[in-house]
Amino acid sequence: MTLYKTFLALLVAVILSGCSNKESDRLEIMTNSWIGFSPLFYAKEQGWLEPLNIKLSNVVSLGENIHIYQNAQKHAFTGTQHEFYQVSKMQPDLVPVIMFDRSNGGDMVMSNVTLEALQAMQSPIDVYLELDTVNKVVFEDFIKQNALEDKRFNYRNKDQVKIVTTIKNQTFSEPTVIVTYIPYNFELQQRGFNTLASTEDNLNLLVVDALYTPKSVLLKHREQFVGLKQAISRALEALRTDPRSYYNTVKPYLENGSFEDFQSSLHDIEWLDNELAPPLIERLNRAQFPIRDLL
Repeated sequence: MTLYKTFLALLVAVILSGCSNKESDRLEIMTNSWIGFSPLFYAKEQGWLEPLNIKLSNVVSLGENIHIYQNAQKHAFTGTQHEFYQVSKMQPDLVPVIMFDRSNGGDMVMSNVTLEALQAMQSPIDVYLELDTVNKVVFEDFIKQNALEDKRFNYRNKDQVKIVTTIKNQTFSEPTVIVTYIPYNFELQQRGFNTLASTEDNLNLLVVDALYTPKSVLLKHREQFVGLKQAISRALEALRTDPRSYYNTVKPYLENGSFEDFQSSLHDIEWLDNELAPPLIERLNRAQFPIRDLL
């Protein structure tokens, strides 16, 4: 009986040790409900993440995504370069490891006057945008590209829904600028605002989506990240082969309504699952966005 109890104790210890090792090897990733990250959702639904011991969690907003990543001690998170810049202030070894997409017309700067009128302005200019988002990065690029550094701007920090509501309920006789993105631009166009620049314009305005992790995590979980990169490529191949089936798989994770809306949104991004083009590499370097650790 004593021998049996000893054997049983050893067996339990081995099992617990195995479970512990499995949990310590798990790679936990935070993401949010954006079409650019839908390959992750497709891979999850296809069961491709389980063999890699990867746990994917998702929320709606980028802000909440970052909050959970930092406070729940997750291993990696998705976001734009703005989120990367913000988090890297606290995690200097943070690096992009997998690129997802580049905004290709989906982000824009709009105004009720022409660019020439803005350049001639002497008085302060009202700018509506979400300050703690990539909106601010887009507008900073817009300022540099159009020689507006000497202008004075009054920043009106509002989310996109509140911006549209404000524009609908007021008459704007003074020059006003709005930094926005699809689909909010359609309503603004009806209110007399026109696009002055967008992320479709020769990389002048840059918005990219990627997966970020500390360098120490990348070194420990490199094989899992490599496997994840392969799963993302498989997912994008499925999207190109049968977009409707892909849409039906990822629909529960997205805010897009119909399949037509989904397809329309795809026109506003450029997938970056292949080798980066030299002009984009140069632009990322100018934006101080490190790419040396990309898989």
